[in-house]
Amino acid sequence: MIIFKGIERITKYFRESFVTIGNFDGVHLSHQFICRKLATEAKEAGAKSLVITFDPHPKMILHPNIRPFYLITTLAEKLKLLENCGIDATLVIPFSPEYSKITAQQFVYEFLGQKLAVKKIIVGHDYTFGQARQGNSDYLICAGNKLGFAVEVVDAFKVGNDIVSSTLIRNLILQGEMGCVYGYLGRWYNVAGTVVSGKGRGVGLGFPTANLEPEKELLPPPGIYAAFAELEGKRYMAALNIGTKPTFADDTNTFEAYLLDFTGDIRGKKINILFVEKLRDIVKFDNPEILKKQIAADVEKVREILLKK
Repeated sequence: MIIFKGIERITKYFRESFVTIGNFDGVHLSHQFICRKLATEAKEAGAKSLVITFDPHPKMILHPNIRPFYLITTLAEKLKLLENCGIDATLVIPFSPEYSKITAQQFVYEFLGQKLAVKKIIVGHDYTFGQARQGNSDYLICAGNKLGFAVEVVDAFKVGNDIVSSTLIRNLILQGEMGCVYGYLGRWYNVAGTVVSGKGRGVGLGFPTANLEPEKELLPPPGIYAAFAELEGKRYMAALNIGTKPTFADDTNTFEAYLLDFTGDIRGKKINILFVEKLRDIVKFDNPEILKKQIAADVEKVREILLKK
């Protein structure tokens, strides 16, 4: 997939493309449906498929007071997931206070119409765009009739009775409902991080952990999780701890993983954690020996869960 960073970088080769537009945070099942549909229809028509997205997320610019701001995917992850949908190219538009002032008319007539000469636009049912969200699917349809491009509005994508959305998925992650998250994302929610030095308590307990500096702010709540850990092209089962160490009167929040059936020094390396299921909450134990027995039980529970996945 070709990646264009900035409107000025897109080439004439992508004029008359089939296009979809949005933030696509998470590239969840609804996003995947639209993007695969776009790729298929474009190929059948002998055209190119183009996704137009924004970085940073517009809300981070328009509402800077929202902290932390939870994104499901990093930009690199989003681009890879879009590529997996069969998309030919993605245009990443840098979003800024200045860009936010572009009107719906400017975006459609000057960019989509004149510069790109798009053949067809596929958008979700709730798509809005332009300054103060002036534009919507009805506006696109009206403009398309004047400029000569087709518009298809895709109905809400549901799993059961639930409309799949990035907001729904974020809330489920924050609640620790990782199984439900899988059902809407179409994959395990992941958080990658670099291994840093810890206090060595895991080694003393017989379960050496990899302490990670997570790349994302969006983390499940404190607790013990069954997870997969991807390291240097291999996948390991892992028991993951998020939170403090009340048994040791340590209020420092950590993100650490014990990789089952693994030995080696991995400090400085990157591990990608895939959340599968929450086992339990963080508990204060009377002494380290009781904690050690609980960790052993947790590890066996993790193995039992993950061997079925």
